Formats: sequence, C-alpha cells, structure tokens
Amino acid sequence: MATEPTSSKAASLVGQEYEVEVGPVAHGGHCVARTGEGRVLFVRHALPGERVVARVTEGREDSRYLRADAVTVVEASRDRVPAPCPFSGPGRCGGCDWQHAKPGAQRRLKAEVLTEQLAQLAGLTPEQAGWDGTVEPAPGDKVPAGEVPAWRTRVQYAVDEEGRAGLRRHRSHEVEPVDHCLIAAEGVTELGVERREWPGMATVDVAAATGSHDRLVVLTPRPERRLPLVELDRPVSVMRAEPTRGRGGEPAVHRVHGRAFVRERADDHTWRVSGGGFWQGHTKAAEVLVDAVMRGLIPRRGETALDLYCGVGLFAGALAQRMGEKGAVLGIEASGRAVRDARHNLSGYPRVRVEQGPVAKVLPATGITEADLVVLDPPRAGAGGEVVRQVAALGPRRVAYVACDPAALARDLRHFAAAGYVPRFLRAFDLFPVTHHMECVAILHPAKKES
Repeated sequence: MATEPTSSKAASLVGQEYEVEVGPVAHGGHCVARTGEGRVLFVRHALPGERVVARVTEGREDSRYLRADAVTVVEASRDRVPAPCPFSGPGRCGGCDWQHAKPGAQRRLKAEVLTEQLAQLAGLTPEQAGWDGTVEPAPGDKVPAGEVPAWRTRVQYAVDEEGRAGLRRHRSHEVEPVDHCLIAAEGVTELGVERREWPGMATVDVAAATGSHDRLVVLTPRPERRLPLVELDRPVSVMRAEPTRGRGGEPAVHRVHGRAFVRERADDHTWRVSGGGFWQGHTKAAEVLVDAVMRGLIPRRGETALDLYCGVGLFAGALAQRMGEKGAVLGIEASGRAVRDARHNLSGYPRVRVEQGPVAKVLPATGITEADLVVLDPPRAGAGGEVVRQVAALGPRRVAYVACDPAALARDLRHFAAAGYVPRFLRAFDLFPVTHHMECVAILHPAKKES
C-alpha cells in the first residue's frame, strides 16, 4: 500500500511522535493505531494490544494515514520477545517484520490477516473458504521463542557505495550492512558473502540449492564497473547480470564461470533452475506446495491438465508423473529463461508441452476448450479476472490456486465465484517465517457440482 499523493504545501509529519494504543494487525507487516485526533497510523515493530511511542516515518498533515515505527514500548504484549537479529528494528533492515514476536504469535497474526482479506475482498468466512483458520509451519520450522529458522535459500544482497553487502531498509533504497542474516539458509551463510567487499557492485544474488551442493552468485555491477575476482568460502558458480532489462523485461544474465544453473530436488525429481530464475525460497517450500496441490487435485490416470505460470515446471511434472503415459499437461510461462528450464526438466514426459508468453494471451491461442485440472501459481499481483474467466470456461473438475499474497488470493476467489467456482478447501503455510508473507493453496470446484 503506497502513501497517497499529497499537496507539496502540506507540512511533513516525519519525526513526529505519538503515544498510542496499538490495534489489530494489517496486511503488510504492521499494526493499525490512531492518534488522539483520530489520525490513522500504520505502525511497524509493534504488536496488537501494546502501548507504544510511534515515530512517523512517512506522511504529511493532509495524508489520510501515516506510516510509523514503534520506537518505545510503554506496555508490551505477552507475545513480544527481544528481536534476535541485531540488524532489526526501527530504521534498520527491512527484510523481517516480526522479529519481535513469538513464532506462534507470528502465525496467529498471519491468520488474522488472511481472515480479514477473505472477508473484505472475497466476502468469505474461513468456514466458507474451507479453511481451518491456522497457518501451518513448514517441517522443521518450529523453534523456541527468541530463535528464528534459517530457511531462505535465495538472498539478494544490496551493496553500498563502500562495497559492503547488506539488505535494504524498509521502503528505502538505503543499505543496512550486515555480517550475518539469521534467516539465510546454511548454504547461503557458508559462502561468506557478508564478510567480503564488493567494490563497484549494485547487488549480489545468492542461490543455494537444497537438492544438491550447487551454489551460484549473480553479480550486478554498477554502470561502467567491472566484476571483482570472486573468492568465497565454498565452490561457487558466478554469473553477471546487466543493470538494465533485456528482452521480455528480464535482466540479461551471462555465465562467468561454473554452471549457469543450480539443481534442486523436489517430488523425486531434479529441477534445473538457471541463474536469476525463480524457485521457492524456503528449503521445504517446493515439497510442501506440491504435496498440498496434489492432495487437493487428486489427479487421475489419463486426465488433461494445465499448469499456468508454470515457472521451471514443478507442478507440470508432478501432474504428468501422476497422470501416466496417457495424461497430457500444458504449461504456460512468460519468462523465456524459465521456459527453457521447464522444457529441459520435463523432456522425459512426451505428453507435456510448455508455451511461452502471458497466460491471458497464450491460453486462448492454444485452442484448448476443456481441461480436467488446472494449477495457477501467479505472481504476487494475482491472476486477475480475465485469466480466471478463461480457466472457468474450460470446465475443470478442480482448480488449485497457489498464492503468495492473501489480498490477491481473495480478489481472485471473488472472480472465481462470479465464474461459478468456489473453494473446496484452503490451506495456509508459513513459508516466509519472521516476515508478513505466507503461502496459500486453495482448491476450487464448480459451485453446482461435487467431485
């Protein structure tokens, strides 16, 4: 949610402090509070029920709402713990939202956000969505209060003018140098990126595969700067990304040395993911999501299926494996790099094909008029009404919708309802611990049919 445009003549309130009672959690990693004058504050580093001193970080006198940080906790919630990360807190690293909350409290906050988004944007109660109201931790992620799981296999380090690696501050391009990221997976940490200097670099992207020992860094230099000699603590492949976008909006990436991809393992299959390509960040996310989608769809031998926004082919491959030699799967993906990986990864399935382009344009162009199953795993903005209508027109017996944003999920569930499809059940997973993000899997079916 962006701060509304305001008059340039209105006085800035940045730095103004208010002592407030903190209200409910809101989507975006903050809580809602009101000043004595009734002005709305979106407050980070706070928890519902607390009394805090909130310092404004964005907003003017004529803004409808202000953004703020809790800089002093007057009355603390029982769910509050000291933030284990030394780089967390007001004005510091913006990567984590809930370092100051117990693990169970984080999941309850996410459940409250999902409940509110379903109600406001889809008109659904948890019961109507087929959801039990819980956000499930990933296997192995239950940790004591004051600890955080090391889950993140993809980390983009920003580099400051002095060549120090760090992470960006909240809603800022400023870099917070760090010497260790607590949520980074062991395969990322062991490279020692934070302990090196990166002169002339804008970003250092690290991918540490969970299904192999592959480690890859993608360096993006500042304009007219050359790559440094890369010497890290473990063997690593190196690629260079151009600062500007290439064809299709993707940054051009060139191999410097080593493999141009990492090998991931999920669903008893090895998946090639090229440098700069998308793969779920959590060490267990691919397995968790494939299991949830397949349990929900219950693929049958010989069926036909679509995998929309298919990436490197994870769900397409899982479907093909379960539907057998007579089953057929079509994947559609906009990224050319991901399509090349998907075609490689799925080459052992002769009745799987992958087409490149925007789903809304490619799907009607295929000439397909029906399908038994559909998987959608759209980007954060969601699939949108046009794609939802196209999917519903195919008459699938079940649809699996994988969502990384609860607001987008709720909006698209509303579109599905208008097209005659309703949730059969929904699961939510805490695949981004200590942040406000979550992953959801909704299984839909025709409103007037049981299957």
